Amino acid sequence: MWSTKDEPSLVGRDVFVSVSGHGYEYPQETFLGRGVNLRIDPGTVREVRVRRTMVAERLYRLTGEGIYRDSIKAGLPVPADGGQASALVLGQDTVTAAPYRGRLFWVWGDTVGPTYWNFSVSAATSDPNEDPAVAVSYSYFTDGDGRVRSMLPLEGEGLVWVEGLIPMVDPDGQERLLATYTRQSGLQFPEECGIALYDEQTHVFEPWVQTSCRAEHTSSHPFLHDGYWYLYPWLRVPNDWGAIQDTSAWETRVVQWPPDAARPSCVVWNEYRHRWLLLLEDVGDIYYAEAEEPEGPYGKAVKIIEHDDYNFYNVVTHAFFNKDDGREIFIEGTYTSAFSGATEKTPRYNYNQMMYRLQLDDPRLEEAQL
Repeated sequence: MWSTKDEPSLVGRDVFVSVSGHGYEYPQETFLGRGVNLRIDPGTVREVRVRRTMVAERLYRLTGEGIYRDSIKAGLPVPADGGQASALVLGQDTVTAAPYRGRLFWVWGDTVGPTYWNFSVSAATSDPNEDPAVAVSYSYFTDGDGRVRSMLPLEGEGLVWVEGLIPMVDPDGQERLLATYTRQSGLQFPEECGIALYDEQTHVFEPWVQTSCRAEHTSSHPFLHDGYWYLYPWLRVPNDWGAIQDTSAWETRVVQWPPDAARPSCVVWNEYRHRWLLLLEDVGDIYYAEAEEPEGPYGKAVKIIEHDDYNFYNVVTHAFFNKDDGREIFIEGTYTSAFSGATEKTPRYNYNQMMYRLQLDDPRLEEAQL
């Protein structure tokens, strides 16, 4: 979005506007590149149509300040709060979420604000009845200064990351929220691993069970299947309050990923395809595959999202957002220049969550269907 307030000297003139975007292109090529000449007149809206070149459709930014900034500047209608009530959040990465006690519970890895970082997990809740094709309105857990609060404060130093959320019923019949977590120095071997329990009184997670650490932190999106919580497709535990506290009851599985595939990111059951869906990632490129069982074997991986010299990682699809019995799914991930060949950072969008929509009846997905 561009406003005449930005460049008053161009008002009333024709201006060439270059048009580009990850997975989208303007169909007309000129000697100045792909773009269009537009006359800049105050109060006039010019619509430029682009062509989507990837399978999934990009929808909007989920996190960070000023989500509706350009719409406000252009005088277009926006939600009542204008998306400005962001708990001083400028950027967030790596989300995991779960339905919990009538709300959707969200946890992010690291959060950056105007003058602070939170390296001990941020969280929020949202209304499960919102339309994910339009927006997700977060109610953040905040501290006395209005910033997102540390949701898993630990005694040791290092980065604290939640890997996955597990809603489970305790011996008293109460729904409780568990979270697998790690604490580590940067991208090093974790120094502490365990399960944390959400405290309904203090509204923070507390360490609950200590577990042995694997070679590295890996984001997780646990799912319930056949009486087991799959912490990962290759690691499951009975859906039992006692079993999850006893790591000897945890079972490892052998998973058959797609041949020559990218890094697995998320596995989820889909009622429309009657298959398990797998999302994989490779420095900004996201792939889709299917299997009859969560352990596979998975069929061919088909690229559904692409980014030009930019990263898009820790990708997940939330089954609670599915529409039309799962024919339409929603995918989000962290859009960042980190770990990529990007030479520039997209203002405001960099290091934030982006939402995509995927139609599972798209014929371009037929190669992935078993």
